[in-house]
Amino acid sequence: MEKNGTVPAHAGRRVTLRDVARVAGVSHQTVSRAINGKGEIDPETQRRVLDVARELRYRPSRFGRGLVRPDVVTIGLVVSDVVNPFFPEFVAGVIEAAGDRDWQVVVASTENDLSRELALLRSLGRQVDALVGYLSHTDEELEPYVAGVPLVIVDRGVGSTTYALVQVDTEAGIRAGLGHLMERGHRRIGMIDCVSACDPVIRRQTFLDVARAHRLPVDEEWIVFGEQTMAGGGSAFETLRAAHPDVTAVLAFNDLVAIGAFQTARRLGVAVPAECALVGFDGLSIGELIDPPLTTIHLDKRRLGELAVHQVDQLLAGELPPPAMLSPRLVIRGTT
Repeated sequence: MEKNGTVPAHAGRRVTLRDVARVAGVSHQTVSRAINGKGEIDPETQRRVLDVARELRYRPSRFGRGLVRPDVVTIGLVVSDVVNPFFPEFVAGVIEAAGDRDWQVVVASTENDLSRELALLRSLGRQVDALVGYLSHTDEELEPYVAGVPLVIVDRGVGSTTYALVQVDTEAGIRAGLGHLMERGHRRIGMIDCVSACDPVIRRQTFLDVARAHRLPVDEEWIVFGEQTMAGGGSAFETLRAAHPDVTAVLAFNDLVAIGAFQTARRLGVAVPAECALVGFDGLSIGELIDPPLTTIHLDKRRLGELAVHQVDQLLAGELPPPAMLSPRLVIRGTT
């Protein structure tokens, strides 16, 4: 509580009924009666309590008994695309870690529609004790829609002093992938990037930093943007190859993009890896099904879900934890 008697307002700390009672100068029983419309208190006291509750953005949880019965704590999980094979493993990690605590998980998807994100958070936030999400909006944009609900943001790529974070060490992954390609003798390396909230500049900047440090004959023109799909990867590879026919290796935004590039390379008669090596990112199991199997920067997606639930645990205990970091690892297969 601040010196003026108010409660710090951030989503990492759920405002409790006792907080409202402390600021209003009444008992928690009085707050309960006021909020539930009981008639045992005078109208002026009830008005004061309700004003304080609104100011602090207190929201009674329909899962409030979870304080003494943890089996009813519920997490709302928001992902951007349930069809993308990255997310089922992440969701499974969240569900497993929540299950270890006897918590429940409600899963929702924005279906890659940014305009649905805020409304979905508001709706889901009314039903759960905490939120976990792959989210694109800024803290300022999120705040009115999640006020009072503990929130964990996964892999947004920017910091936060308001919400708990789970981050991926994308820079380390890009450096590992480029280092591997250079060890294989590649110098004319291109990159297929995608517009994403998870790392809006990290991939591009790391690529350019490594290129400069090792004096590679590449620059920003060797970075081509595409959609986060196999079709997008294929189109981007074709564009990159047309602009730089001497490219001998490509680092892709994710495995789906890399597989799309692989398919287009085959169609164009470009041998992989003899003429052009490919490295993906994420470590999806489908990367093992192409021939040769895909070299990738692997992420433990179940562990990512576990870290998110651990952050929720800290938030529900009244703490705003430091960001949790997941480190990727290079998995070398046949495309390099």
